[in-house]
Amino acid sequence: MNVIVGLGNPGRRYERTPHNVGFATVDVLAERAGCRLRRSLRYRARSGKAVVAGSPVLLVKPETFMNRSGHAVAAALRYFKAQQANLVLVLDDADLPVGRIRVRPKGGSGGHRGLASVIEQIGGDDFARVRIGVGRRHQEENLVSHVLRTYGTDEWAEMEKVVKCAADAVERIVESGTEAAMNAFNGLEVL
Repeated sequence: MNVIVGLGNPGRRYERTPHNVGFATVDVLAERAGCRLRRSLRYRARSGKAVVAGSPVLLVKPETFMNRSGHAVAAALRYFKAQQANLVLVLDDADLPVGRIRVRPKGGSGGHRGLASVIEQIGGDDFARVRIGVGRRHQEENLVSHVLRTYGTDEWAEMEKVVKCAADAVERIVESGTEAAMNAFNGLEVL
């Protein structure tokens, strides 16, 4: 079973922030599958079993806050006896322009603390990830301020298009593998 994790911060305050596009992607997948996410104290996350692209998956939104996401991800993998290779992680990327998606089969954190936490806690980086571009408005802009700012109504409407495309990329990974998703989505300009 694939474990699809969207990174983000719990709580209404963070719902429409760049840092929570991973959560938003899992929400889209859950809605498409008719799945309701429920809180699990066993691995400190909201999760639900669903069928995505014809395959059973576990959808997960850690409730440990971004920089400690790895604790929830590692606990969920252990609880469901899932392998690292069955993990698909969805996250924001401030170095990627808005409207871009980048699928990777493995690799380092690129300075993303949530991803670094996952890599550290599960003991490796051999898992697919879908990075969603939330590029900074200005190069000098403080990164923390940027990823935690709330999108305006028009900005969020644009990001929802990107989030839906990221959900499509996750479905392609589940259906056809990471390489097929890379070929279909890397380089695609959603906006």
